[in-house]
Amino acid sequence: MNHRWLEWAKQIQAIAQTGLAYTKDVYDRERFEELRQMSIDILAHYTETDSGKIKLTFASDTGYATPKVDIRGVVFRDGKLLLVREKHDGAWALPGGWADIGLSPSEIAVKEIKEESGFDAAPVRLLAVLDKKFHGHPPEPYHVYKLFIQCEITGGSAKTGVETSAVGFFGEDELPVLSVERNTEAQLRTMFEFLRDPDKPVILD
Repeated sequence: MNHRWLEWAKQIQAIAQTGLAYTKDVYDRERFEELRQMSIDILAHYTETDSGKIKLTFASDTGYATPKVDIRGVVFRDGKLLLVREKHDGAWALPGGWADIGLSPSEIAVKEIKEESGFDAAPVRLLAVLDKKFHGHPPEPYHVYKLFIQCEITGGSAKTGVETSAVGFFGEDELPVLSVERNTEAQLRTMFEFLRDPDKPVILD
């Protein structure tokens, strides 16, 4: 399916948000507000979602418009990859979530692994920085960068969290149904390539 309308809506929203952050002219502010409303109307029309909800979640940020950052912890044990089952969709994903203000990427990876799987972990290295739009994820209203950080277990035990309903380790040939909003099969297979080749360079985009 062609989702050009979604890309246009995101770009219009970003232009409007940045313009509102810097303009000093009252008439320009009105024009940027009109652009922001246009982006909301586009999403409301094509997704049949209430425009008020869209405005709250998609068009309420202020300041210069920047991508969101999603961080995933990559943990192997005995050649198998740690995954958690998300309560949101019942499918499986690498532990992770949105970056938090005040924490480094490594700190977030460790925190998410603990909260979602119960394991204590330590960061080892950055594996990949991917622009989500290039990697087969479902369309969404945000521009997202994904950071994959390899970690090693230092303690703890398998335990579900607020957002997860199961914890497991899976071999490359036994992957469960994946939460493709969070990670794709191709991405997880790439993580196994890093397991086989510790000298594999970091992947960008």
